[in-house]
Amino acid sequence: MKSARFAKKVVVVTGAAQGIGRAVALQLAQEAAQLFLVDRSELVEEVAAECQNLGAPAVATTLADLERFADCERVMQEAHAHYNRIDVLINNVGGTIWAKPFEAYEEDQIEAEIRRSLFPTLWCCRAVLPYMQTAKSGAIVNVSSIATRGINRVPYSAAKGGVNALTLCLAMENATQGIRINAVAPGGTDVGARRIPRNENALSEQEKVWYQQIVDQTLDSSLMHRYSTPDEQANAILFMASDDASYITGTVLPVGGGDLG
Repeated sequence: MKSARFAKKVVVVTGAAQGIGRAVALQLAQEAAQLFLVDRSELVEEVAAECQNLGAPAVATTLADLERFADCERVMQEAHAHYNRIDVLINNVGGTIWAKPFEAYEEDQIEAEIRRSLFPTLWCCRAVLPYMQTAKSGAIVNVSSIATRGINRVPYSAAKGGVNALTLCLAMENATQGIRINAVAPGGTDVGARRIPRNENALSEQEKVWYQQIVDQTLDSSLMHRYSTPDEQANAILFMASDDASYITGTVLPVGGGDLG
């Protein structure tokens, strides 16, 4: 065990089945958290088992579509019923579905991007806050993105800009109730081959060109000229969620190798 910053703390992690969410869950398990893991993929049960093997109490909820408020509300009810409290929420659901210039997006694609990368965070905050307000304590970390300054994913960037705005406004509303609300804005992160693709359709040759432009721009914008690892992002997320950040709220922390987004 690395430390025990999260000993006796109940932490809900959304989007925990793979990538940054999985890295966050595993690091929390090593730091003695009591975990409630959420995803719409059954792979989240494998992550819960990995956390249990590290010695942490870990429960995977019934699969949930966090783009729907009813599912977010159910998830928080289940977590609270299981552990009798919720100390920390990590909102990790989101991600670019398509990569293309804005004028090439279709109407339904724009709406899908906003639903994927804004509403899960918005709804989960709405669902968890009554529990934290009753307890007069809690920490929320929203996973944003430095893509709020980038190319070929304007709808996703707009959604993450919304995440940044709701983070600040909710922090202002809840600071006097003992609740800290922050965001971490990852830069490009190498999560390896995704077991659950964000877009089930194979990229066309033109779409491959547009996606490569994102990669090139991301590497160029980073002073370190590389992608991060999932653990490097998890390190920052756990810091903001822990009592080490007890005097930090309403802040968006860029984790992009010097790219501030």
